[in-house]
Parts: sequence; structure tokens; C-alpha cells
Amino acid sequence: MNFNLLISAIPSQQVAVDVPQSFKDTFNFQQGNGVYDDVMMYFLRQMKNTLWTHYDAFIADAQALSAIFMLVFFAIKAYEMMAGDKQLEVMPLLRPFGLVMVILWWPTFTKVIAYPTDLVSLKTEVLFNESQTEVNNLRLERAKLMVDVADQLLTLEAEAETARIEADTWYEKAWESVRSSVKEGFSQVWNPIVEMSNRLKVGWQLLMTSLLEILAIWLLRICVYIVFIIQIIYSTILLILGPFSVAASILPAFRDSFSTWVARFISVNLYSGIAYLVMYVSSLIQHYAMEAEISRYQQLVDTSGAALEKLTVFASNGVLSFGMVIGTFVIGALTMLTVPSISTWIISTSGISSAASTMGRGSGSLSRIMGKVIRKGL
Repeated sequence: MNFNLLISAIPSQQVAVDVPQSFKDTFNFQQGNGVYDDVMMYFLRQMKNTLWTHYDAFIADAQALSAIFMLVFFAIKAYEMMAGDKQLEVMPLLRPFGLVMVILWWPTFTKVIAYPTDLVSLKTEVLFNESQTEVNNLRLERAKLMVDVADQLLTLEAEAETARIEADTWYEKAWESVRSSVKEGFSQVWNPIVEMSNRLKVGWQLLMTSLLEILAIWLLRICVYIVFIIQIIYSTILLILGPFSVAASILPAFRDSFSTWVARFISVNLYSGIAYLVMYVSSLIQHYAMEAEISRYQQLVDTSGAALEKLTVFASNGVLSFGMVIGTFVIGALTMLTVPSISTWIISTSGISSAASTMGRGSGSLSRIMGKVIRKGL
């Protein structure tokens, strides 16, 4: 699957925007390097690798417990055969030895179980990284155009204010008698003064726009970080305490605990692969929204003719944003909350479903709070 082939199907009319390196550095310093902040994503990967090194914390305890359970198991089987309830069966007697071998070879066993999910995660991460490079470039171009539109709006408002002051201050006949060079000199001196007075108004609009986008992008980041952190915590707990599930499955009463653990471990490890896939699909929507807004911003920068009227209407909205990109960030955040449910569709587990639903309710409450904040800002 090629990201460029998918994007080529999207109609695009905008011209590439030249973004200075100083602007890129300032923008990345303010909002983070990338939509999801590359530094945080790297930290989450290293955090998982670090925590997984503690897999052997309770292996010795699990081995001792499995030895006790084996004695109990053989005692039960021996009593059943002596009582005549059951005949001698060799294969059931070999099962405890197989489970003990799993505990003894626990690191290798967990790596084998996690290998398919790691492969899915690796491939989907490659797709995601390919899409993010283009999305981040468009994000910088869009931010540069927003600043250009704000600067253009400042100049136009200063010119309009100057014209109004000229009309109120000077008599028409007296002003008509003044040479054009005097008029131009007055405008050159007065325009910067009025531009400074109007900068507060336009700066407030730009601040509100930046605030709404930061809230939306942090809502997206928080949902992404929650999914990855939950995956790290769940998988680490399953990895460290898993030997106890294997040991307990020796007893007939807990026979299904081992198979349940395997299903939950695979389901939790699928979180990262599914999350990258969801983020990849979200990046396609973000790419379209950013291209659409870049095309509109480029029309506003050119203030000749009908574009001037568009700029005037756009400035009256209160914020310097069309809302499409902000909407895609919110949609991507809400979609990320479905990752645990999607994982349980592939590997059905009951315990993970209830835990994921609890996490989903908490994240839903967070998204509602962020939605109220964004609506109040609008």
C-alpha cells in the first residue's frame, strides 16, 4: 500500500509554500515536532522495551507453585484411578510437564507469542511514518499561510483605518488641493501607527485560533498516548504475572487460565498495530483537510478582486481557521478510543473488554470536557 498513490487521487490545486527554517523551528518548539510529537512516541517505545526486561520477576515463585500444583494434580489422578473412577491415561499426565516447560522457557515463549503482533505493528508503523512526513510538511505550510493571512489582514485594516481618519480629519476640498506626494507621505507615517493599534485585534484572533488547534491536537495526542500507555501497562502485567496463570492451569479447576492468558496477551499486543493503522487512516483525512485549507488560505493571501471580500468575511468569524483540520483532529482522537474494541473483535477476550470499556468511559468523559472547552472557545 503506497501513501503517495492514495494521496494522488485527491484533487489538489495549491502551490507549494516556502516555509523558512526559523519558522519551522519556532512552530515545532510551540506545538511539538509532528502531529503526535516524535519525542513522545520514541519515549513510549523505549518505555515498553524497558519494562519488558522485568519478565523474570516472579518466574522462580511460579516454578515453585507449579511444582506444588503438580503434586496435587498427580495425587488427584492417582486417587481417581485407585478408586476406579477413571482408567490410566498417559496424555493428561504429560500436560503439567508441558506447562512447566513453558515457565522454564518463558522469555522464548513470550517472544514467539508476541512475534505476529510485533510484525503487524512494524508494518503498520511504516505506513504511518510514510504518511506523517507529508502531513507534517502540510501542517507547517498551513501554519505559515495562517500567519501570512494575519499579516495581510493587519495591513488591510491599517489602510482602511487610515482612510477613515483621513476622511474624518480633512475637508474634502482642502484635501483635494493637497499634492499627492503629501498624501502618500501621510499614509506612510500613519499606516504603521494604525497597524500597531489593530495588531491587538488580529493577534487575539490568531491566539484564539492557535489555542483551539492546540486543544484539538492535544486531545488527539492524549487519546493516542492513553492507548499506547494502556497497552504497555497491560502487556507488562501479563508478561510479569503470566507464569502464575500457567502454573494455575495445572489444576483442573483453573484449566482454562493459560489459554485465557494467551488470548489476552495477543489481544493487548495488537493494540499498537491497530493504533498505527487507525492513525494512518486518520492521517489520510488530515492530509485532505490540510490541502483543502491551504488552497483556501492561498486564495485569501491574494487580496485582489473577489479575494478581498473573502478575506473580510473570513476575518469576521472571530478565528482565523476554517475548522476542517481541527475537526479531523477530534475525529482521530475519538477513533483512537475504539482500538481496544477492535482488538477484541480479532481475539475475543472478556477481561480485556471490560478493562477497555472502563478506559473508554474515562476517555469519553475527557473528550466531552475537551469538547465543551472548544465550543466555549468558539
